Amino acid sequence: MTQTIAVYPGTFDPITNGHIDIARRAARIFDKVIVAVASETSPSKRPLFTVEERIAMAQEIFQNDANIEVQGFRTLLVHYMKETNANVIIRGLRAVSDFEYEFQMASLNRNLRPEVETLFLTPSEKYSFISSSMIKEAFRLHGDVSNFIHPIVEVGLHSKLRG
Repeated sequence: MTQTIAVYPGTFDPITNGHIDIARRAARIFDKVIVAVASETSPSKRPLFTVEERIAMAQEIFQNDANIEVQGFRTLLVHYMKETNANVIIRGLRAVSDFEYEFQMASLNRNLRPEVETLFLTPSEKYSFISSSMIKEAFRLHGDVSNFIHPIVEVGLHSKLRG
């Protein structure tokens, strides 16, 4: 019997409750979900946390989720998919504004590896408006973001931005 492996890629800088919601919902659908933390980011993105810190936070958050694994990756996503024998990419859509970019990425990935499918999931409504950048900005300005992040992430934000 073949195991269906899905990869949920992102920078997760930091991982939010919206990300956690998507990963856990995907884990109900697939045999295994790999939360793939990208070490390479676009030039416009400057991560607050190192890739090691982002991986460690995600590993702690998902430590009791039997079919969720956290890994870092630094290659083209479709190459990583081949390395891990995964055949589904999970992407979260918060709003219509996310769709155009995600649709373009799904089309590119399909052209690069036609056997890989992209599945879009929407987070729970209570997380549909949050993003990692919004969390960092609100926290920098002393906003209470505790409803939108795991306590381990809040500790990390304190250390990076207020420590």
